[in-house]
Amino acid sequence: MSIGGVKDAMSIDRVMALRAQILERNTALARAGETPASAAPTGAGAAKGGDFTSAFKDAFAQVNDAQNQAGALAESYERGETVDIAKVMLARQQASVGFEATLQVRNKLLSAYKDIMSMPV
Repeated sequence: MSIGGVKDAMSIDRVMALRAQILERNTALARAGETPASAAPTGAGAAKGGDFTSAFKDAFAQVNDAQNQAGALAESYERGETVDIAKVMLARQQASVGFEATLQVRNKLLSAYKDIMSMPV
């Protein structure tokens, strides 16, 4: 296997790890949506709310970091520094996938909020 093949294998591993993270978050969101509505919130429920908020903050920070890294790699490539174009394209694609996943989660949350607000009391 050539050195370029090793870099490609490492990049593929990173993409697959990112995909696994997205699927894991999707599963966690699905489990959160299955929580029975009749359960009364308790002190433990309030702690989970903080975890939910921190999970979203962490996810947004990761997406922001990925976009910043992709931008920095693209700028380095454009300046003529020795940056592999495949690395630049992969970083941009990772940032794009992260942004799209975040956008889909936002859309689902907004839709759920609208459904709840339109329920008769």
